[in-house]
Amino acid sequence: MKRTKGGEEASNGESPPEACKKVRTETSEEPEAVAASGSPHCDWSLLPQEILLHIFQYLPLLDRAYASQVCRGWNEAFHMPELWRCFEFELNQPASSYLKATHPDLIKQIIKRHSNHLQYVSFKVDSSAESAEAACDILSQLVNCSLKTLGLISTARPSFMEVPKSHFISALTVVFVNSKSLSSLKIDDTPVDDPSLKVLVANNSDTLKLLKMSSCPHVSPAGILCVADQCHGLRELALNYHLLSDELLLALSSEKHVHLEHLRIDVVSENPGQHFHTIKKSSWDAMVRHSPKFNLVMYFFLYEDEFGPFFNDEIPVTHLYFGRSVSKEVLGRVGLHCPRLVELVVCANGLRPLDEELIRIAKHCTQLSAIGLGECEVSCGAFVEFVKMCGRRLSQLSIMEEVLIPDHKYSLDEIHWEVSKHLGRVWFPDMMPTW
Repeated sequence: MKRTKGGEEASNGESPPEACKKVRTETSEEPEAVAASGSPHCDWSLLPQEILLHIFQYLPLLDRAYASQVCRGWNEAFHMPELWRCFEFELNQPASSYLKATHPDLIKQIIKRHSNHLQYVSFKVDSSAESAEAACDILSQLVNCSLKTLGLISTARPSFMEVPKSHFISALTVVFVNSKSLSSLKIDDTPVDDPSLKVLVANNSDTLKLLKMSSCPHVSPAGILCVADQCHGLRELALNYHLLSDELLLALSSEKHVHLEHLRIDVVSENPGQHFHTIKKSSWDAMVRHSPKFNLVMYFFLYEDEFGPFFNDEIPVTHLYFGRSVSKEVLGRVGLHCPRLVELVVCANGLRPLDEELIRIAKHCTQLSAIGLGECEVSCGAFVEFVKMCGRRLSQLSIMEEVLIPDHKYSLDEIHWEVSKHLGRVWFPDMMPTW
């Protein structure tokens, strides 16, 4: 479309959008300038603040600060309260060093001006102690903040565990004391301890709903029990098995406690031959009676000879993941004692076929809808029988082709037709990449 001087349209019957028309009229660009640049001039200062806000939300902190210096409108967008309600401090070793050495005033300015706007905050750090210390320094400045969610995320260990415990606890306590409505707290792999949890409970017991604190070696069963006793609105909880106790399950099952929705337990062996305690069946039964729809997610990273205390009685696990090799005997016990099982993932088993174990699981675990098998072996005939018993409720079926062993009933070329027929959809085994 050809334009005359002053931004007037040629009479060709076309009409540009109103926003572009306003920009063209106000800039009154010369035809020669347009021709030289190859495109009409666009005044970025005229972008609506809603659009600027949306763009700024994708920018890291330093980029936001640089953008705020472009013009007055962008500076106003930089200080909009909506921009600071949800923010992630992403700190890796070069970035945290540069930020800590060059821009401490920027952090102080943001916290001073927007501390009452910060509500959903997370810190993502790498494995360096320097990054974790930079996160702690920022945490210790959140004196006037009232956070609703806080997440401390280590992309690689050890990170926060390398920070002096007193420094970390002091910084975290600042948030616990000043945030009177904290509802979600994710502090996996940190040196949090029992006294700091008591501070958390004293100030946020009425609002805390989610607590994730796996791999926190300084917390004792008594410390997590204190949280369960006081935080009656707790709906999601993630912790290591050594913190799980009969007393904790009974506290979560009390009449004054809300129905728990999600309980994740990581069962991790630090050293071969480690001893694990047993949870009574009556404690699990109390949980099921109180919260009949809760999900119990268990991750096992044990050696084969350490499974003695597990799956000897009925356990209400719904999602079960074995990260290391697990024996046929243990999988057989899973089939007998896990009636609520919904998802099962076995990374490795060995070279003994799991035919009987899979059939047992299909028979007794009537809610099973997802299964994944890695370095295992199953005969094609037993696998087809397993799928036939489960039927179309198997919404996820991830089996490596190497797992399936041809027998007198089915070959590898025939099995996908039989499995597809019973699933009611086309299915093929997963293929191992060749690269």
